Amino acid sequence: MTPQAVSFQQISKILEVADTLGLNREWVEIPLSPENPGFVRRLPNGKLEIIVDAGQPFDQWLAGLPTLIQQAQVS
Repeated sequence: MTPQAVSFQQISKILEVADTLGLNREWVEIPLSPENPGFVRRLPNGKLEIIVDAGQPFDQWLAGLPTLIQQAQVS
């Protein structure tokens, strides 16, 4: 079942990952609609946009999020 929206609890977990990587929460955008596939990209304003992947279990996707963030920061 595909989630309809990213929950507050999921957003909190994403922000905890951002915190561990030393990111300022003000520079992270998390749209409420998951997509398939999800992705992380740097926006023109310098912020990171984190789109939750609707195609896999959230905890599985979250485990790979640090790598996705690091890849987005160097691209």
